This record gives sequence, C-alpha cells and structure tokens, in this order.
Amino acid sequence: WPLFTFDNNQMKMTDDCNKEYETLIHDKNVQSSIRIKTKAILEELEAKVHELDMSSSRGILKNDNGGGKSSSCSTNTNTNTNTVLYKSWIREEYTTTISSLPSYQCRFFDQHGFLHIPSFSCPEEVTAMKQHMQHLVDTQWDPPTAQHNNDNNNDNNQNKQKKKKLSVFRTDEKQIQEQGSDDYFLTSATNIHFFAERSAMKPNSNHLLDYYYQTPNHKILALNKVGHGIHLIPNTIFHSYTTSDKIRHLVQEELQWQDPCVPQSMYIFKQARVGGEVTSHQDSTFLYTTPKQTCLGLWLALDDATIENGCLWVRPGSHWESTRVRFARNPDHFGQEVVEQRGNVAQGDVTASQMIFVNEDNGGDDDGDGDKQKIDWVGKIPKVDGMTPWDSLLQCGFIPVECKAGDLVVFPGELDHLSLPNVSEYPRHTFQLHLVEGKGAGVTWAESNWLQYPDGMEFMRLSK
Repeated sequence: WPLFTFDNNQMKMTDDCNKEYETLIHDKNVQSSIRIKTKAILEELEAKVHELDMSSSRGILKNDNGGGKSSSCSTNTNTNTNTVLYKSWIREEYTTTISSLPSYQCRFFDQHGFLHIPSFSCPEEVTAMKQHMQHLVDTQWDPPTAQHNNDNNNDNNQNKQKKKKLSVFRTDEKQIQEQGSDDYFLTSATNIHFFAERSAMKPNSNHLLDYYYQTPNHKILALNKVGHGIHLIPNTIFHSYTTSDKIRHLVQEELQWQDPCVPQSMYIFKQARVGGEVTSHQDSTFLYTTPKQTCLGLWLALDDATIENGCLWVRPGSHWESTRVRFARNPDHFGQEVVEQRGNVAQGDVTASQMIFVNEDNGGDDDGDGDKQKIDWVGKIPKVDGMTPWDSLLQCGFIPVECKAGDLVVFPGELDHLSLPNVSEYPRHTFQLHLVEGKGAGVTWAESNWLQYPDGMEFMRLSK
C-alpha cells in the first residue's frame, strides 16, 4: 500500500489542534503512559467478569460493579434451583442456570460493551480486502477536475449529476450540511459510493488538492470512506466475509442475536496525515430500530490501529445509556407520507435539509440512583480544561483499543466511541459491518433512518 508522502508546499496541516496530536507520534513517554493506564483499566474490566463467575458459583444474590450502578451482567441467584437472572444487552434480562451462562466473550461484551478479538481474519483475507478496494477505487471513482467541469457542457444529465459535486464525509458540527443535504449520500444504501476526506479538498473548491491527481494511485489517499453496499457485491471477498460461518457463529452463537441482518457496510481509510477525527457518537443514532436498539458493529482492522494513527477509543459501560439523538429524515423536506413509505423523492420543502438530528434523551448517564450525569461531548471530542486530548479521554472514561491487522472489535449500537485524527505516516484502514435484528426477532428498521433500501429489497439475512 503506498505510504503518504507529505509535501509541505502542497498539503500544510492547517488545523492547529492536529499539531497537539503530533506528541502522540514523537513522545514515547506519552505513548507508554497511555498504554500503561489502559492495561490497568482492562485488567480491572476482566476482573469484574471473573468476579461475576465467582458470585454465581457462591450463590451471591447481586453483583455490583462499583459506584452504585447495576452491572450489565448482574445476577440474582436462587441457591435452591441453581438459576440466575442474566442481563444481556440484546436479549435484556432472562433466567438461566449457572451451567448455561453465556461464554466469557459474551459476558465481557454484555458487561462492558465491547469485545476485542485478535486474529479474526487471516493476513490473506486482509490483503484481499485492501486489493479489492484498490480495484474499486481505480475503476469506479473518477473525482472531478476542471476538465470534468468543461466536459459537463456536452454531457447527459445523469453524468452531470455524478460529476458536479465531490461528496465529503464528516462527523463534526457540519455533518448535516454535508450528509444531510447530499443525494449522493442518501442513495448510497445499496451502492458503492465514494466520500472524500475534507482535508484533501482545495479550499472553497469542488476539487481535490493537486497532489492527488499526480499519479493514478494517489487518488485513493484522498478518500475518507466508501459505502454502504459493499457487502452486497457478489463473488467478492467482502461478500464472502459477511456471509462466513465465523461471522454467523460470533453473532448468533456467541452474542445471541436471533435474526441478524446487515443493512450497511463501510470501508474507512483514516488516511495518513489527513485522516480526520471521528467525534463521540453512538451507532444507533444512525441505525435506529424499534421497539429496542439492536445495532451491532463489527470493526475489522485492515492495518495495525494504534494510538499514533487513530485507533478506536471506547467508553466501557456506556452501552447501557439510551440513544441520545437520532439522525432522521426531515419530514419538512420529504413530506411525512414519503418518510412513512421509506421513499427518496421529496414532496415537501426541497430547500429544507434532508436530514435532521432529533433529541431522544438528555444525554445523561444513569448512575443507579435516578440522577443523571450530563454527557456534554455529543458530536465532539471530550476536552477537560488543562488536559491533553488523550488525558481528557481517559478522564472521561474512554480507553484506546489498539489492534493488529486482522483483529476485530465488536460493540453494540449504544456504546459511546470515537477516534482521534491520524497524524502519523501510516494509514488505518478498516472494513465495518453494521447488523441489526430483523423481523424474526420482532424488530423493525425505523422508517426515519437515512438508509432505506429500494422498495421490495430486504437487508441481507445471516440466519440459515
């Protein structure tokens, strides 16, 4: 994979906040400090799962994770019947026997809200994914240039639409401005659409920086993501991975999803030097289901993901917080009837934004006593005055999840997570699947979600 060659004359890092992250690359003491703190926290999390095992075997009635907040795997044990009340994120509470408790992986997932599985994919599978994505970019993405704009005068309307706008993906305060007003994004549900990194764009222009046009293999370095129907391409490594026995076993046998379906897939690049931050969010904001949240993220590392190149940061235990906001279709733009029919043709005020954020909750974390601890970093990177970005994250309860290429991180849709900018010289590619429960589990995909398949087309089901 081509390394990014940073040219100060062409691609200055203009964002001052990114300069602060340079310390992560150059200061080995900072790196060591973060990793030591993270290791200690992970050991505490693992110990709590083992404490649950001991509590069950001793017949203790209730397990507590400290601070008065009920554990995600809290148990009430009847010593006469040898049964326990197990609290699962996807199945909620149910009664089982001690000998029939879920696997350790599932208990860790339910209690803390994430799971790191080393070597889930072999090197050959990882390489095949990267090579196929390179092929897709080479053959299907033609970013506009000044010459394209001239050609539009003699082009048909369909090609004009494809060429007139270069779509950018972002997660900051301008997300509605970009994804919320972009037909190219809205129609990507079952297609392969390409979204550029905003740092790769010329200011006030619809063109990439000149660097990315210099050689054919440079343009891929300008991409933020590709989505959202990659898993639907038949006879490809992405399709075979999605439908593999190891995915089915993990989701259904280990984590206990009943009727898992795959609404979307994404290939995220997190490019060297220009890969932007992904602010704090919950995936259920974008993949909302009723009557309960059932989103499951499968985050496969295709490169080593480290604190230097923008690995995932998660906030253990936050998956028990409710979904704070929904990214919803705007009925003022589409018309309420079109929203209810899951259509894409607007019949309302087309000058209004296609998408809006709808508050679902006050952003609080229930501490078990009915009080709410305010979460004030939604859509932002948490920052504590006087602290570095990484110390702020640790202070707010986040930890980094560093991965080797081929490792998988699994987490439910209500887990609070983010990633910092990639200011290193190395990319951090990932392939991500998002699953939800289907009709067989009594779950409905929200009609207000941005992603809607064409009429008559259903999500890929993993159940055999």
